[in-house]
Amino acid sequence: MATVKNGDTVRVHYTGTLNDGTVFDTSENTEPLEFTIGAGQIIPGFEAGVMGMTVGDTKAVKIPPEEAYGMPNENLIYTVDRSLVPPDLDIKVGEQLQMNPPQGNPM
Repeated sequence: MATVKNGDTVRVHYTGTLNDGTVFDTSENTEPLEFTIGAGQIIPGFEAGVMGMTVGDTKAVKIPPEEAYGMPNENLIYTVDRSLVPPDLDIKVGEQLQMNPPQGNPM
């Protein structure tokens, strides 16, 4: 059976979890993720984790921030007073919000 190598197009089901086991993304109940190895379509750590696998393999891969989306950037984290958020918006700690300030660019 052939193993995954550079240039192959693959389809994989995945479940992404944080260190505490919290699921942050999954392909469960959807179509598998399809991408081409070496095309830069996904994070490097996920691509490296798929290399060498064969059809039907299951694998757990721990991806460090440097091989994913990078280290957190404190300059991109904003604290917003709750009084500035619409009262009917049901938000939870840690969720992302998009705001459209008068200056233009969404943040």
